[in-house]
Amino acid sequence: MTTDIDLVRGKSVVAAIDFHLTRVYPTNATPGTRPERIVAPDPRGRFHEVHHRAGNPGGTYEADSSEYWQEVTEALEPAGEILILGHGRGKANASHHWVSYVEAHRKDVAAKVVGDVRVDIDDLDDAQVLRLAQYFFGAPPLRVPG
Repeated sequence: MTTDIDLVRGKSVVAAIDFHLTRVYPTNATPGTRPERIVAPDPRGRFHEVHHRAGNPGGTYEADSSEYWQEVTEALEPAGEILILGHGRGKANASHHWVSYVEAHRKDVAAKVVGDVRVDIDDLDDAQVLRLAQYFFGAPPLRVPG
């Protein structure tokens, strides 16, 4: 039986990271392969509102979930090299938060990050994310025989 770890072990992978969901793809995946999905815990039901102004005109920013970052890190740990896709700027940039987390807590995983690219991950489907990663790593896109 193949586990999720076996699918990424030693391979080039891409992870599309936001504060609610991370999608992890090995770049040698065939078209139509579903990514591993890591969903952030949401005990207070605030997925829809990371930045909010409730009672604070200047706004507040929700604290990072170290549990979520740890789960993302564990999923990416066996990879050979990691391309991160994220969107947002400053405090709204989840990929920067994850990179900061691994630089502080898992330098071995941080050393595998070869790129942190800003794209509109909400508008990219699985095939587009995979093609972007294959282009980044210089691998020709895999084609389905037919």
